[in-house]
Amino acid sequence: MLDQLYRQLVIEHSRNRRNHRKLEGSKVQQKHYKNPTCGDVMTLFMEVSTDKRINDISFVGEGCSISMASASMMTELIKGVSVEEASQLREAMEQMIRKGEVSEDIDLGDALALEGVHKLRARHNCALMAWQALDRILGDYPEYRLK
Repeated sequence: MLDQLYRQLVIEHSRNRRNHRKLEGSKVQQKHYKNPTCGDVMTLFMEVSTDKRINDISFVGEGCSISMASASMMTELIKGVSVEEASQLREAMEQMIRKGEVSEDIDLGDALALEGVHKLRARHNCALMAWQALDRILGDYPEYRLK
């Protein structure tokens, strides 16, 4: 029953993507990312405030239901949080997908519905595509790095 609810949540996010739009402005950083295993593509857009909070985040792209749902879930989850919190969420997501470890200290929100992807090794990159793009944006801009 819980698996069915999670599947429905993934389908809902895939069909009705949150924050699926191009973000524009002089403070917007972007990262184009292509899943090397299946060809899914996306561009992640992010605006970070001077106090290192994510003011806005969005994406455009096309891919499988898992990659698009994960991107939708991620943008909802990290909008408004600090860069540090976003990094912690990204790490928790990576641990859940790659190792099957769910953190009890970090709330992944709707992204927890992707927990079952751990068992589908070929789909790991699908679930992590948006999160890896986030990691690259954070790594590319020294002003976002944690000190």
